[in-house]
Amino acid sequence: MALYPHQLELLSPARDADIGIEAVNHGADAVYIGGPAFGARATAANDIPDIERLVRHARRFHARVFVTLNTILRDDELEGARRQIIRLHEAGVDALIIQDMGLLELDLPPIQLHASTQTDIRTPEKARFLQDVGLNQIVLARELTLQQIAAIRAATDPARCTIEFFVHGALCVAYSGQCYISHAHTGRSANRGDCSQACRLPYQVVDDKGRFVAHDKHVLSMKDNNQSANIAALVDAGVRSFKIEGRYKDMGYVKNITAHYRLLLDELIEARESGKDPLARASSGRTTFSFTPDPDQNFNREFTDYFVGGRKDDIGAFDSPKNPGQAIGWVTKVHPDSVELETSDPATVLHNGDGLCYYDLQKELVGLQLNRAEPVTGQIGRWRVFPKDAMASLRDLRKGTEVNRNRDVAWVRTLEKKSSDRRIGVWMALVPTAGGLALELTDEDGLTARAVAAVPDEAAQDTARNAEQQQAALGKLGTSIFIARNTDTALTSGRFVPASTLNVLRRDAVAALEAARQAAWVKPQRAPAVEPPVAFPEDTLTYLANVYNQKARDFYAKHGVKVIAAAYESHEEDGEVSLMITKHCVRFSLSLCPKQAKGVTGVQGTIRAEPLTLVNGKEKLTLRFDCKPCEMHVVGRMKTAVKEQRKLELAEQPLQFYRTRPLPKAKGSLA
Repeated sequence: MALYPHQLELLSPARDADIGIEAVNHGADAVYIGGPAFGARATAANDIPDIERLVRHARRFHARVFVTLNTILRDDELEGARRQIIRLHEAGVDALIIQDMGLLELDLPPIQLHASTQTDIRTPEKARFLQDVGLNQIVLARELTLQQIAAIRAATDPARCTIEFFVHGALCVAYSGQCYISHAHTGRSANRGDCSQACRLPYQVVDDKGRFVAHDKHVLSMKDNNQSANIAALVDAGVRSFKIEGRYKDMGYVKNITAHYRLLLDELIEARESGKDPLARASSGRTTFSFTPDPDQNFNREFTDYFVGGRKDDIGAFDSPKNPGQAIGWVTKVHPDSVELETSDPATVLHNGDGLCYYDLQKELVGLQLNRAEPVTGQIGRWRVFPKDAMASLRDLRKGTEVNRNRDVAWVRTLEKKSSDRRIGVWMALVPTAGGLALELTDEDGLTARAVAAVPDEAAQDTARNAEQQQAALGKLGTSIFIARNTDTALTSGRFVPASTLNVLRRDAVAALEAARQAAWVKPQRAPAVEPPVAFPEDTLTYLANVYNQKARDFYAKHGVKVIAAAYESHEEDGEVSLMITKHCVRFSLSLCPKQAKGVTGVQGTIRAEPLTLVNGKEKLTLRFDCKPCEMHVVGRMKTAVKEQRKLELAEQPLQFYRTRPLPKAKGSLA
């Protein structure tokens, strides 16, 4: 089944098991992590024993663990993927995040399947189809508006399929799964987990007459996603799983961003607690933090909420794909070995090892890492800093230059320590039994446990003091995952019980309750597919469908698709094709959109600016604009060197699938 419709799930990334454990400790209801192979982050793989360790910890809070298996697979990889899935199922993993529909044609254990954002879910029809073939949770395209999300929710069943949406982190400029630039230029496929990130490069933008429209701008580089202000609106649109991007990110990022959204979701849950449609967390316990979460402290390219509220003109990080940090002041004096700064806020403290930066005259970001930072004697808010690099290398650094901080060492050190405490509320009652005493525990999920001890019936000398001592001893839950909400000793307050006996009762009862929680966990089950097989929304698939193995072809044929082309990685598209499809529009961002000019006197009808060309060194890409859906296509062809390398690979390990383009079947045939 899916999440219950009233539950909100905070889904955090994990590069490894240790980061995943801290994500749970900082309030995540679920964690997604790469398995040993076949994940869309090729260098973020994890062994099964490590994943099993994460699962054991997550179970304590009834949190879920998902594993990404979201690349497209060759025929010769399918059996390896199937064996890996069996091992992940045995390790207790709750769900797989997948892209390749060929997996649905394999003999898999009953593990829940989720549709990756790589499946490019933009329409109600596609979402409904994926629900009906057995996907319990679907990650929508990041480009959707609130209205489009609501339309998808209306077309699907909340009891069968959960809507998941990215709320924070780096943005892929393409519709996920619809970018082939990396493979075309380098042979490294984004759909195989090895993107070369051509979108973060600087480009010259040239019009059809060879004139420069923009010079050395990162016109395909987006700011980072931040939906902090839209959480309530996303809930109302139907989102129930709130996903943080970042399987390459470090521990500090995951701690901080998880804590940030945990607080936002808890605030919303509490605000609607007594309303018509109350909300609830998707896992157990409450989390407290030893720091104040702040998304600005982590690496970011500044923030955007992208298209959730409609198209905007400030979504790009065109000047630099690096982290510009936060403005803290400006240069007052430049010395041969150091720089003097005045901070905007006199309370700002600089530290040895801080990372500063500034923009040079070409709007390029220049780093300024500090060896040493010293306050200027007698001048509040004035600092003298000694850079790690030679002063001569810091181009265009002069008096009046604004300076940002993009790495605060004090913040980093805060998150290197224990920074959260997650506890499950428990109600305790000490009661007499025929042979002594029993300690009964009931947790916030209604699960119970009991421990007993033989204790002589000896009266206490001071009933009130004795009751206080009993409550204090039982409430010492220390390093356990529980916190006492109430301790009832009314029936035993007049009875003397040695502290050592109370300690044993408490430890045994806590262990029994932990075991009861493990036993009570019901693993999510894979949804059955609708029978007879539902029809796919289209009867023809191009290379954009990323079909790369015979099982995937069989899947789509079973669902009524007549013509199925091979994935781009099969090298059957020889000429120019759309190497990227994106909602981002360079023409719009450069104020060259005909829709923008509509109604402007002297401009209407004069702006075309199509095609535009992107140039980076010897690489050239053509931009074409499809104004009806308001999308941009980045057009190009595969490099000869990539084709030749592919021939060598095929000679060593021939593919059985799509050696030639599959022909359309006879009319009426599904096979």
